[in-house]
This record gives sequence, structure tokens and C-alpha cells, in this order.
Amino acid sequence: MIGKIKQDIIKEANSEKAKILQGFFKTGKGEYGEGDIFLGITVPQSRKIAKKYSSLQLKEISLLLQSKVHEERLIALLILVEKYNKAQDKNQIFDFYLKNTKYINNWDLVDLTADKIMGNFLLNKSREVLYNLAKSDNLWERRIAIISTFHFIKNNQFNETLKIAEILLKDDHDIIHKAVGWMLREIGKRDLSILESFLKKYYNRMPRTALRYAIEKFPEDKRQAYLKEKFNRRF
Repeated sequence: MIGKIKQDIIKEANSEKAKILQGFFKTGKGEYGEGDIFLGITVPQSRKIAKKYSSLQLKEISLLLQSKVHEERLIALLILVEKYNKAQDKNQIFDFYLKNTKYINNWDLVDLTADKIMGNFLLNKSREVLYNLAKSDNLWERRIAIISTFHFIKNNQFNETLKIAEILLKDDHDIIHKAVGWMLREIGKRDLSILESFLKKYYNRMPRTALRYAIEKFPEDKRQAYLKEKFNRRF
């Protein structure tokens, strides 16, 4: 089965798109995606392949997930989401995801799967594992922690997002700043007063990127007021 899926993946390869993706996902020396290999396959194409092979067993998914090729890891994870959605026993897939975070090592791999597996599974359970991930030395585990809370946000549960965002305010990586700001913005779409309460307390300590993402949908005058106030407080 692995041989067949890899053949289907290669058929969709596009060398021109691959060059673009190599740059977009920062695969150069010293960048966050250093060494990642792209074939130039779009997400819709990847989803189509994942649906075709949704019956793939975890052992085979594990082999695909360990690939150096980005799209093969993405397809493995998309298959995992498919299996999770259909599974009666979701514990096994949750555990598999958590044990394989070292292969979930770029932002699209996290963003397309973390809330759908981690967040969904933990909705009515202890979220302690997310706090552990938020304090991890692994960049992608920290992103998994905050993005997983998107599922809680969709269910109007905001506390974990706010608490994990607070933990990550001191993070030194822009990838985390963007994720924190994005999740805060999603809270604001549902309850603006909660977002503004958080901003009132923390905006001056927030990385500028996180603040920009969080207030992106604010009216322009209000957005500029936050940015200018932050600038003035710093100097």
C-alpha cells in the first residue's frame, strides 16, 4: 500500500511549485524548515490522495510520516484526521499523534491537524498535556499547544487559549507569535470583550507580530491606537 500511495504522490509532483514552496516554508540553512523537501503538491491534491487511502493502517501511516518529503508527511497526517473522525476508539489515534510530534514539523502540518485531533479529543478532558507542550523546547510542539485550542474556541471555550497565550508571550519565535495572535483574533470574533480584556492586560508585553494578528480585524483607528500606544510605552 505504501508503494502505491507514493506512486500517486509522485504523479502529482510539480517542480516549479516545489521551488516556490521551498522558499515559502523557509527550508534554507538556519531557517525553521531547514532541509524539508517539497514536491510541489497542493493541499487539495493532498486531501484527495488522503481520502483515497483513508484505510491505511497506523503502522503504514507511521512509515509515511517519517518521510523526508513534506507532502508525504502532510498526507499521512490528513489520513490520520480521516481515521480519527471515523474511529470509535479515538484514544489510539490521539496517542499516536502525540507520540509523533517530531514529524509534525512545519506550520501547515500543525495547523491542518492539531485542533482536529488534539483539540477535539481534549474538549471535555483535562488539558494538562497542552500546557506541557506549551513549555516544550520543540517549536512545533509549542505551536501544537496553542493551535489545538482552536477547537475549544469553536465551542466557545476560551480559557485554555488565554492561559496558553500568556505562557507563550515570552516566546522568541515569530511562528509562535503569529499563532498566538491568530487564536486571540478568533476569540475576538466570538467575544470581543474577552479579547480586549486580555489586550488591556498584556498588549504592551506582547510581541508586535502577535498584537498585529490579534487586532487585525479592528477598525483602522482602533488598531493604530493599540500599535502607537505599544510603541510609545516602549520608548
